[in-house]
Amino acid sequence: MQFLGAPARLQQTHQAVMQRYHFWSALLMLCVLSSIPHATAQSANDTTRWTPDLSMQYHAIAGAAMAPDGQLVAYVVREPLMEGEQSEYQSQIYLASADGAMNVQYTRGEHSSYSPAFSPEGQHLAFITTRSGAPQVWAMRVQGGEAYQVTDAETGVGRFQWAPDGSKIAYTMTDPKSDEEKQREKERRDVQVVDEEHLYSHLYTTDVAEASDSTRQVQRLTGGDFHIRSFDWSPDGSTLVFDHQPTPNINSGFTQADISTVPADSGAVTALVEQPGVDSDPHFSPDGSQIAFTGQGGQAEPVGLNDVYVIAASGGTPQKLAETPNRSSSLHGWRANDTVLISEPVRTSSHLFAVPTSGASPRQLTEGDGLHGTIALNADASQMAYTYENTDTPENLYVTGLDAYERNQLTTLHEDVPMPPMGRTEVLTWTAPDGTEVEGLITYPVGYEDDTRVPLILSVHGGPAGVYNRSFTGGPSIYMTQVFAQEGYAVLRPNPRGSTGYGKEFRYANVEDWGNGDYEDLMAGVDLMVERDVAHPDSLALMGWSYGGYMTSYAVTKTDRFKAASMGAGLPNLISMVGTTDIPDYLVGHMGGEFWDNFETYERHSAIYRIDNVTTPTQVLHGAEDDRVPPSQGREFYRALKRLDVPTEMVLYPRTPHGPREPKLLMDVTPRILDWFDTHLGRAAGSE
Repeated sequence: MQFLGAPARLQQTHQAVMQRYHFWSALLMLCVLSSIPHATAQSANDTTRWTPDLSMQYHAIAGAAMAPDGQLVAYVVREPLMEGEQSEYQSQIYLASADGAMNVQYTRGEHSSYSPAFSPEGQHLAFITTRSGAPQVWAMRVQGGEAYQVTDAETGVGRFQWAPDGSKIAYTMTDPKSDEEKQREKERRDVQVVDEEHLYSHLYTTDVAEASDSTRQVQRLTGGDFHIRSFDWSPDGSTLVFDHQPTPNINSGFTQADISTVPADSGAVTALVEQPGVDSDPHFSPDGSQIAFTGQGGQAEPVGLNDVYVIAASGGTPQKLAETPNRSSSLHGWRANDTVLISEPVRTSSHLFAVPTSGASPRQLTEGDGLHGTIALNADASQMAYTYENTDTPENLYVTGLDAYERNQLTTLHEDVPMPPMGRTEVLTWTAPDGTEVEGLITYPVGYEDDTRVPLILSVHGGPAGVYNRSFTGGPSIYMTQVFAQEGYAVLRPNPRGSTGYGKEFRYANVEDWGNGDYEDLMAGVDLMVERDVAHPDSLALMGWSYGGYMTSYAVTKTDRFKAASMGAGLPNLISMVGTTDIPDYLVGHMGGEFWDNFETYERHSAIYRIDNVTTPTQVLHGAEDDRVPPSQGREFYRALKRLDVPTEMVLYPRTPHGPREPKLLMDVTPRILDWFDTHLGRAAGSE
């Protein structure tokens, strides 16, 4: 379930990405992973077919930074390490010239390096690395040389930013445990009082110039019972603006976040934006007179809303700018003093927009069908580095000027990776029974011939405010689309009501209606595939993770059309879910209130109360350490199916939160689902 939170900052660190969700340990491991199923084991070295092994060779660009003059781009490549006992990801930084003449690896070694940031004069590159233990900021000259450690944060650095004059950096660090807490832990007296003992993230500054620990100046700027999320320096270096939520718990960030300032040489924290709802991601204008931020307009919107506002740096009343198409802006900064730059989903693509402070309509700056991401700007926002991909094209890094969009490619990240023939992907539109227009993507089997009926997988995304978009279909993911296509399946990926990318009204259209209108949207897409002689009506399968898992559980209580289903991290019992998830306010927002005020609503939309209708063989997959959708949700459904003698199996992934974080475990999911579907659709394993 891709529950939406605050938008990521341009310089969001690898650590912040990996810790976006907070998880707790499961109490009991019910299943141990068996050997990897046939689709991986039989074809590990086959480069003529799509396999999980091949998909894992398509690596991700996990961050970028552009030099102030736009001449250089630093970017992060994240790749899996899976030799022997290894099952982890490693990130390293590369450096490319904007004209494409130079592209070299900048950091090396067994430890990850990420979050690159050029100094204001462009001569140094700082980055976060784990080479000395906890994540710390290191720096070195852009032209090479010996890197040196800048921070020695006890619990590690969360994110950082250069001061405008390049003499310091500001960074966030989570409070360390007190001596008393450490002693209690050592003596095994470390009981926890839930929601009353917090470790907050706060702001610090330190000198950047190479120095010994005894001469480096470190200054703490903030303290108290609030948790800092993101921050920005004023252009003159005198002030830092930051957004903060009441506690570190992810749930509090769905309902409340405020914006404050603090002098860069220490002093009192001053509230700038303090109102109900989430106001976040502040950025100073180039002249320092204004601050742009995203907000909810003084009302908590846990379902998800990010409009763009500006406020005078000295305070006052925020001014709402013109609404963007999806009203889910991720803010990247300013261009001059009259334009704010944001990105957001647009149907199945994503684009960069210029939002004038005059109140004029936003202007789309990027073009084409596909995903524009990892935005990095030069000092005056006249140039941009970005990643681009579409369904048939893997991700690479590009540059463009902001006045005229271009797609000048800097990297050939996958030129040596085999690309077998792909199952083609098309974007479709259909109409639900109530007249709602729905969009989705269909990926046909590899080598598909028109008017041939084939097995169809209905794949439901998470969220519910997730979206299936034009990302590369051959890359690694929980559901590896081209691997299913290679095995003879068509894969339908709809964006039912509740999805992002189609505006606020569509995103809110399934509030208090989970399992009804959205279900009809999905089934109308299946019907279209049957009517077009693509899907064989007797060979339908269903899968989904998180909210997609919810829809899987609910659908099998309403229809027996699917011959097999796979519920990943599903939530079949919304009452027990709201009492155990780490983001109850998100679910309560969708249900229209607390469950004790409306049991009927929660029960009506919970599959567990209709479980005796299920006849579909349903597989249950779950992370053993999932705090977003606790594994008890999967157990409830699995055990009820067992008692009903409905074919089922439950697989728990060890050390796994809300989706696999280890590459070997990620590679297990698609082959395991394929085995389940092949078995219950009566197909020979691996047949086409």
